Amino acid sequence: MRENCVLRVNNVSKRAKDFQILNKVSFELGSGEIVGLIGPNGSGKSSLLKLLLGQRITHRGTVRAGSGLKISYVPQDTAFLRGPLGDFILERGIDERLFKAILRKLGFFREQFGRNLEDFSGGQKKKALIAASLCEKAHLYVWDEPLNFIDIDSRLQIEELLRSFAPTMVFVEHDRAFQEAVATKVIAL
Repeated sequence: MRENCVLRVNNVSKRAKDFQILNKVSFELGSGEIVGLIGPNGSGKSSLLKLLLGQRITHRGTVRAGSGLKISYVPQDTAFLRGPLGDFILERGIDERLFKAILRKLGFFREQFGRNLEDFSGGQKKKALIAASLCEKAHLYVWDEPLNFIDIDSRLQIEELLRSFAPTMVFVEHDRAFQEAVATKVIAL
């Protein structure tokens, strides 16, 4: 791997039943790069993210990560979020002031900080996951469809946060304007 390489995917292929969903996918991710994975539903985007996260799924090829790589993950699904926001902060071990400052940049009002997560809208839950991810000290940020339930104003706010934060990231997102605004490299599956 090159010196600033965080992750290398080499000739990764995967079949699901009678379908080839990944076919010899290869790319390197350098420090500070943001890779957008694009493709139609069923093209293997989620399977590739699972491999990056270290989940054991049947595949060919290799996924190599830098030594001691710490990953922050934002899943597609938000239904698991429950309980007070304060408990969520403690469970994640993140800085409360930074977390709430990011949420404020994403349009949260102070009154919302006292609510339970299950009472949040889908977009508010996604914003909580994104804010928590940005608070985590990670080498790689993996976001699976971060704009689910997110309106255009919030999308622009997330773009601005990513420009100022400049993470090393792999994301899956169908919103082409978001891809063009934040990705330094796009991998079509």
